[in-house]
Amino acid sequence: MSDGAASRPTVYPTLRYRDARAAIDFLKNAFGFTEVAVHGEDEGPVHHAEMAYGNGLVMFGSAVERGDFSKAARDLGPASVYVVVEDTDKHHARAVAAGAEIVVPVTDQDYGSRDYTAKDPEGNLWTFGTYTPDFTAT
Repeated sequence: MSDGAASRPTVYPTLRYRDARAAIDFLKNAFGFTEVAVHGEDEGPVHHAEMAYGNGLVMFGSAVERGDFSKAARDLGPASVYVVVEDTDKHHARAVAAGAEIVVPVTDQDYGSRDYTAKDPEGNLWTFGTYTPDFTAT
């Protein structure tokens, strides 16, 4: 990999939403994600979207029957994503103010993290916390 590519994450959670346009708004307003790319018709399905938080990125699109991946993923349930944040309490307050459903309150974990979990409108679980895994990329 080139130097620029080496600093990029190599794992990207990928989700499907029945209403991907609503998911874009929710992720921006409730969780502070930034829209990177949205491909699709203005009023139609989202073929591919990318939303960033810090140096991480989540990709998703509308849950429509289109191609082999869509067919394989059609019966998948909600997913769970972990996101590292600097200030859990501040992030939690933003999510609550935006109407996010909090399913696990802000909690100090015995391994040193302070985190909480919220559910998005389509049932995916988003945990935000201060724990950062320590590993050497290969």
